Amino acid sequence: MEYQGIRFHNVVELERKELLPGLRLHRFPKHVRYALSENGRIKAVQSNGCELRFVTDAKHVRVTLASLETNGRVLVFRGDFFHSSHHLQAGIAHTIHLEVPERFADVDPERLHNRAFSSKVWRVFCERFNAVFYDIDALGHEVRPPYKLEEPSLAFVAYGSSITQGAGALSHYNSYVQQAARRLEVDALNLGLSGSCHCEREVADHIAEREDWDFAFLEIGVNMMSSVPIEEFSRRAAYLLDTIIEKQPDKPVFLTTIYPNRASYYKDQSHTASDNLRKYNQFLREYAAAKKHSQLHLLEGSDIMTDFTSLTSDLTHPSDYGHITMGERLAEKMRSVVEQLRMTKQHEEAAL
Repeated sequence: MEYQGIRFHNVVELERKELLPGLRLHRFPKHVRYALSENGRIKAVQSNGCELRFVTDAKHVRVTLASLETNGRVLVFRGDFFHSSHHLQAGIAHTIHLEVPERFADVDPERLHNRAFSSKVWRVFCERFNAVFYDIDALGHEVRPPYKLEEPSLAFVAYGSSITQGAGALSHYNSYVQQAARRLEVDALNLGLSGSCHCEREVADHIAEREDWDFAFLEIGVNMMSSVPIEEFSRRAAYLLDTIIEKQPDKPVFLTTIYPNRASYYKDQSHTASDNLRKYNQFLREYAAAKKHSQLHLLEGSDIMTDFTSLTSDLTHPSDYGHITMGERLAEKMRSVVEQLRMTKQHEEAAL
């Protein structure tokens, strides 16, 4: 989505309220947000992983943002280089003054780029809060969205629980989804929903109908295993997978079983959560085996989260260490497919 010379990454809707200034950054369109549970509607308006991306010749740029209901933080990058961190006090418009790093001029420009980003691209990265955009001021200089070659050529959509949304990491940028994306030099479209990844039909339809992703990653089950019977989970999970595969048959879909958590090691393994964890995982394995879809790749959660002590003390969410190591392992498990995708896309574009 583009507005005022900015590309709003991981944003599908800029919502304007009649009696309130600014534009709210949304990861989900309104009809999907309103179809979620009460908790889901709250989590869906959090702008984690949303970015403002732009290029300008201006040496100084002022970006005005706010965090709607809680204190928030944004991280600023030039390409993939960290630039600065800024705290936003809830309900107050903050103007962030950005200045081009002076040391960039002393270095061979080619050293400042990778396969993901040109170092010309300003990136204002939102942590987990409801972000509101007000204005960008380049003091008379042109502001434009990045060109195609200045951003990653591939993007993946990640749908899952609070783990996928980034809970447990001190910074959302350290979440395992972002870590995997950084290592693969691709973009991440983070649709994680803390405590409310319930595989609603509206979410499935939305993901399947989007054309802005090249491959998908699905982490489902942990938010339902304490309360949703296996029969209902199976129905929801099958609809999600069937819909995505049917609508996007040529795109790779990575599906993981549930990551190890406290229910994996309850002393009482007859506990509902422990029982459903086993049943859910078995269903996902059987679904993948029966589907025999060449683009469906089943991953074992225990092969991604291998160290139980990498969790925080709630025994569900990874710590920063956990997110980082999970991101490393996930990237390696997806790498061969992603590199083949990259090559195919380059050949297709060269043939045009």
